[in-house]
Amino acid sequence: MAASLALPNVPGYRSESAADLSDPIVRRRLSPAAVKGFLAIMKKWGLRDPEARQLLGGMSTGSFYALKKDPSGRILDQDTLTRISLLIGIFKAVNILYSPKLADAWMTLPNTNVIFRGDTPVAYVIQRGQPGMLSVRQLLDARRGGQ
Repeated sequence: MAASLALPNVPGYRSESAADLSDPIVRRRLSPAAVKGFLAIMKKWGLRDPEARQLLGGMSTGSFYALKKDPSGRILDQDTLTRISLLIGIFKAVNILYSPKLADAWMTLPNTNVIFRGDTPVAYVIQRGQPGMLSVRQLLDARRGGQ
């Protein structure tokens, strides 16, 4: 498991390493909250089940509906948890940058940014998978930093 790397002699600050998603115990602990968060984000973004399944790496229909029915009943693999983590970061960033209404719609609106080429961010992410999620996350994080 990932150990906490607390900074010594710095009151009020704490630095932790990323969760070790290769550890089944860590995945078991994180999976229920990750699934619930993912499903809530899909609802906020107005995405349908086929799009949600694609965002999870092309999860089968049966597995996806089992996940929806019992979010705490499955331990997610490392890839799926990483995808959900990136999507949560995107969700957080758009909610910091934009009004609630625009934040909820942003992923499904055509975007003139050069990386999207007029397509929607969700289409870009579905087409490119995890690397696309990372690109969108980095783009939004740069915007948050004023770059």
